[in-house]
Amino acid sequence: MKVVIAGGHGQIALRLERLLAERGDHAVGIIRNPEHTADLRDSSAEPAVLDLETAQAKEVAAVLDGADAAVFAAGAGPGSGAARKETVDLGAAALFAEAAELAGVRRHVQVSAMGLDRADDPGMDEVFAAYLRAKKAAEDDLRARELDWTILRPGRLTDEPGTGNVHLADSVDRAEVSRDNVAAVLVALLGEDRTVRRTLELVDGHTPIDEAIVRA
Repeated sequence: MKVVIAGGHGQIALRLERLLAERGDHAVGIIRNPEHTADLRDSSAEPAVLDLETAQAKEVAAVLDGADAAVFAAGAGPGSGAARKETVDLGAAALFAEAAELAGVRRHVQVSAMGLDRADDPGMDEVFAAYLRAKKAAEDDLRARELDWTILRPGRLTDEPGTGNVHLADSVDRAEVSRDNVAAVLVALLGEDRTVRRTLELVDGHTPIDEAIVRA
């Protein structure tokens, strides 16, 4: 399986690339900074240098050509302002989905976030509110497309070692989830048709990942 990952140098993406390589798949990571190519190769992934904030859909579609699945795992990241939440968390997500349609890559998994309805809560930080709105708009954009999409909403991310046990459902109580477990769930979702056109929330739990996906 060839899988193209937007945000290929992210902490979840690097884990995902290693897992894909371990099972014999071909991972392609889209990165903006050419200095990150060595890190992707260390993760057994093919780097594709492309800025999703400025690229055209046909350029992204060329990277996606021949892929079996696409994973959007990009984000503006901590320290970025509200404008980049709009251009990355929404703009790049929509561009990547449009490019997948152009390239005929139907399987599409998008990493989102839990609690997107909190943007208007009293006292909410303006930049974080912009992030929540951008993620929600990206979800809405993807749901309107003719793709075999799955939206994955992880809880609070940690760097704890993955246990392989999670709680995955349409709605779960907010809690932590290790990046290792998120990456492992992404791998499992790619070949699971029963999660197509589903929005699933994910936290660490007590159910093995394969079983959790069957139950979701």
